[in-house]
Amino acid sequence: MKESTAQVRWEHRTQRPLLGLALAFAVAYAVPIVQPDASKGVVELCTAVEWVVWGAFALDYLVRLGLSEHRLSFVRTHWLDLLAVLLPLIQPLRLLRVVSTLLLVGQRARLASQIRLTTYVAGSVVGLLMFGSLAVLSVERDSPDGNIRNLGDAVWWSFTTMTTVGYGDHAPTTGLGRVLAVGLMLSGIALLGVVTANIAAWFIARFEKDDAEERRQTEAIASLVEEVRLLRAEVAELKSAAVRVE
Repeated sequence: MKESTAQVRWEHRTQRPLLGLALAFAVAYAVPIVQPDASKGVVELCTAVEWVVWGAFALDYLVRLGLSEHRLSFVRTHWLDLLAVLLPLIQPLRLLRVVSTLLLVGQRARLASQIRLTTYVAGSVVGLLMFGSLAVLSVERDSPDGNIRNLGDAVWWSFTTMTTVGYGDHAPTTGLGRVLAVGLMLSGIALLGVVTANIAAWFIARFEKDDAEERRQTEAIASLVEEVRLLRAEVAELKSAAVRVE
């Protein structure tokens, strides 16, 4: 029980610092892509920041594993976290660090009770849009047949892809770019489903609240009617008693 409590305390204490590190990762990932002519020192610094952030999430996983009362069960139930920690070690690609960091941020964000579903979905949309744009730009910018040459093209392509509109004016031409497109399409469909379900749940909750209020008012009116009926009966009895006395 103590270990479980310690794990919960650790998760709550590290929630905001890890989200802050994730923002630092986003900046470090974006700078070399947005500024391709950045100096070698800046690029190396951004790469170091990416690895430091990934290392912080990896350390967080190990600490949570150590604080868990049932470690084998923790590994089974947090297999996605483990996959995200191991993914960048398979091949030193920046894109794998992006995927693993997004997975880890998503898993840790769910632990925060103060983050509501709407906020989480909105953050997921913005994060996917941003990282999808940067990732496809880094892959397609140097492609001989590519037509995604700047950040504006990449953002427009990501937005039309996530919303499944697909005008076709911009499209990836490389294999890796098409893999990114598939991931963005599936993510967009999933998030659209979550948003639709969230809106439907809000309407249902609102209708149930209105129905409960209407039932409460009906019960209150019925109670008042019953009290008035009882008062009238008492008044009638008093009048009848007064007549008998006279």
